Order: sequence, then C-alpha cells, then structure tokens
Amino acid sequence: MLEVLKQLVEIESPSRNKAMVDVLGRKIAELLATYVGGQATFIENKEYGDHLRFEWGKGEEQILLLTHMDTVWPKGILETMPFRVEGDKAYGPGTFDMKGGIVQGMFALHALSQLEVPLTKKVVLLVTSDEEIGSGSSRVYIEQEAKKSKYVLVLESSAPQGALKTSRKGVGLFRVKVKGVASHAGIEPEKGVSAIGELGQQIGYLHQLTDFAKGTTVNVGVIKGGSSSNVVAAEAEAEVDLRVISQSEADRVVPMIMNLQPFLEGASIEVTGGLNRPPFERTPQVEQMFVLAKKLAETHLQIDLQEMLSGGGSDGNFAAPYAPTLDGMGPVGDGAHARHEHLIISQMPVRSALLALLIKELGM
Repeated sequence: MLEVLKQLVEIESPSRNKAMVDVLGRKIAELLATYVGGQATFIENKEYGDHLRFEWGKGEEQILLLTHMDTVWPKGILETMPFRVEGDKAYGPGTFDMKGGIVQGMFALHALSQLEVPLTKKVVLLVTSDEEIGSGSSRVYIEQEAKKSKYVLVLESSAPQGALKTSRKGVGLFRVKVKGVASHAGIEPEKGVSAIGELGQQIGYLHQLTDFAKGTTVNVGVIKGGSSSNVVAAEAEAEVDLRVISQSEADRVVPMIMNLQPFLEGASIEVTGGLNRPPFERTPQVEQMFVLAKKLAETHLQIDLQEMLSGGGSDGNFAAPYAPTLDGMGPVGDGAHARHEHLIISQMPVRSALLALLIKELGM
C-alpha cells in the first residue's frame, strides 16, 4: 500500500493542470486493473483532467465510492515537499487529501476480489479531477451516480481521531459589489457617496446573520475598493462565505444575502453567487450506516469509531441529497492543504479493512 501511495504522490496533480492530472488518472486506472480487475472508463473533460469511472462486480443496484485525484499543490512542489516516511507517518502533497483514500479504496476492492466475497451490488469508484476548485465539471457526474446508488462512501480523509463525517455544512460563496459616487475628499466630500462606507455597513449586517446556535456562519473574508485616500470611493467589493447545517437554513439565509439593500442614498449593490455545495444532513439512513460501521469497527478491528459534523464541504455534499452517504472513510492523519500533510501508515490497512467490511455488509 505504501509503495502504491508513493507512486501516486510522486505524480503531481494540480487541479488546473489537465496534462498532469491526466497522467495520474491513467496510472490509477492501470493500478486498478492490476489489483482489482473491473472496467475503467474515462469521462472526457476539456478544461481539467478527465474523470475516471471504475466499475467492479455485478448487480442491478450499486454502491458508490467517491474520490478525487487533484490536489491544491502547485507544479514543482515535490522539489521542496517530497514524499517521505518518518516513523509511522507518510508525508507529501496529497497523502492525506486524498491520494491515501484512493489507495485504501483500491486495496479494499482488491481484498474483496481476492477473497471472492459474494456481493449482490456492483461497486462504482468515481475519481474526479476538480474537487479542490469546486467540482464544477464533475458535479453532474457525482449527482448522476448518486441517484443510481443505494449507498455512497466518500474516501476523503477522516476527522480527528479517525472519526467519520456523518454531516457537512453547506457552503455558499457570494460577491458583493457596491457602487457609490466619487468626489474629492477634501474639496467637495459632500458630493460623494462612499462605496467603502456602504460596504462597511453591509459587512456589519452580514456578520450579524451568524447564528452559532443554528450552526450558521457568515464571514466576509476579502474586501477591496477605492482608488486613492483623497477620493471618496466610487467602488468597493467583498467576498462572502456562508456555512449552514440544513437546506431549510440555506433557504432562509441565502435570500437575505442575495437581496441586500443599500443603507446610503445614491449607493447601489449587486450580489452574485449562491449555494456552492448543498448541506449534507445526518438523516436516519446515514445514522444507520454509521451504526453499522461502528459495530464492524468494534467487532473486527477493535476500534471505537466516532462521528462528527464537518464545517468543510466535499463531494459528499453533492451525493447526500440523493443517497445515504458516509464521509471521512479515507486515511487517518493531519495537515490537509498544509506543508505537514501526512497520513498514519499503520492505519492504512485498518481503514481499508473497515471499508471492505462495510462494502461487504452493504453489498449483501
């Protein structure tokens, strides 16, 4: 497993570099053919890497395994951040997020294949190429496969202490553009309408929409505007991040952001954006999947498996509205998107075994 992980990590795969991601996709298909068999199909993508759909087994129903092969790391990162092993940790770009998950999924299927475990459902492994930049080209394929699936298992990295993710917040991204009226700040400031002043009041209003009790947060993370300190600003804009636990809360808050009204006479506001990823809610079906996973982990692997809500989004958000979904089935480790990114080597076969056991039970 460690050698396969090394191979994948040493093929760099920045989201926006189609050629590099395509090289990795072909390597994954080659390894799947070697270790599992099955049938691999590439979904052509002109802008980003081609997506990989892999099918194994037979049955009218299917279990969907969700992964992605792109990383946030730029071309050339291996020169300063090479794959390396230190004790029980494997470091390198994409080890934890989420090439380790691909490897563990591959070996889970390898075990089921070698042991000739009888399943009545086929398994579809979808390896997408653009998750780290919003899944713009892959979302339609994720939703298509989820609609056809009885269950979805997302091989993203686990939560702290190896916990599974039984819910994720929905994510909204917005841009607020304000237009004011420019004037000389010293000679005739009364003739101006400050876009920055208007934006400042809007920021206060937006931040007041945060409700921790409901799990709702609104954050203005980027602002810019104005042209010079002696000019009443004619333009200003902000980038806004929204996180919500439920679709009903999204339905309440999104219109409040989209329909902002100016505080200052003479100012105008344009809001663009919307909900980028729908909430992944913990339904009774998701709870049942987790209870099964917890029982399997305790009985066969002597693990006290836990669950948690994640404030971050994944492709599981797209699948969850259509099929019961368990996320965080991937590696145990730390440092996603950080230079200390790593996974725990000894946990790779354990997590792979948990995945295989869960597929076996769900696939009966």
